[in-house]
Amino acid sequence: MTDSTTSLLLDDRQRAMLREMGVHVWQPRAVAPPREAEPVAQAAVAAVVPEPVRPPPAADVPPARAPVAPPPPATARAASPATQLAVLRGPWQAFFTPGSDDPQAPVWLVLVDGPGPDPREGDAGRLLDAMLRALGLHRDAQVWCASVGRAGDDGQPLGEALSQALTARRPAMVLTLGRLATQGALDRAEPLGKLRGTVHAVAGTALVASCEPAYLLRAQDDKARVWEDLCRARAAARAARP
Repeated sequence: MTDSTTSLLLDDRQRAMLREMGVHVWQPRAVAPPREAEPVAQAAVAAVVPEPVRPPPAADVPPARAPVAPPPPATARAASPATQLAVLRGPWQAFFTPGSDDPQAPVWLVLVDGPGPDPREGDAGRLLDAMLRALGLHRDAQVWCASVGRAGDDGQPLGEALSQALTARRPAMVLTLGRLATQGALDRAEPLGKLRGTVHAVAGTALVASCEPAYLLRAQDDKARVWEDLCRARAAARAARP
């Protein structure tokens, strides 16, 4: 008896003779050779496996432009002169005129921050009278006072009114009592505390600044410093006399 390996080498005639003898020989089924993949299968595989993604061609990008600096801010306009922040409220008032017949009698112009056009009214007016009398101005000087208010009140711009008075009366001293009067007369914006304590000059005329009488009615402790300001003004007026 032959083994299965030998049976696999029998030709067709030998196999036919064995079948006549009743011998069944095992024969493996022929295996069909593999076929080429069909186009549909190939397409399916191609759909499952994506193609590698290629980057798009580089576009022509313009070179970055240098940042443009913003235009500088417009230069702020200069603030309005301090003389435009105050007005002369009403005419000059003759406070003392004992020496009006004496051409050598010194003339004082006194500008006072006040709520009304007449600086001689009320408690503040009485205190102002006492201050000027304490300097002896009621005996040997002509004193002309005017009330100063804020811009927008009825009246003449302080700078214009003072310029006219300096030309017409040729005073020996300008005494400003209050912030508005001082800043307007000097055309400066510093606080009153920085403008006190010295002798200024406006159009060649000496000017001394101090606090208004209405303030002293509320701040009694400042009377000593105001008295120093008044004495400084009297000394400067005497020094200016020929």
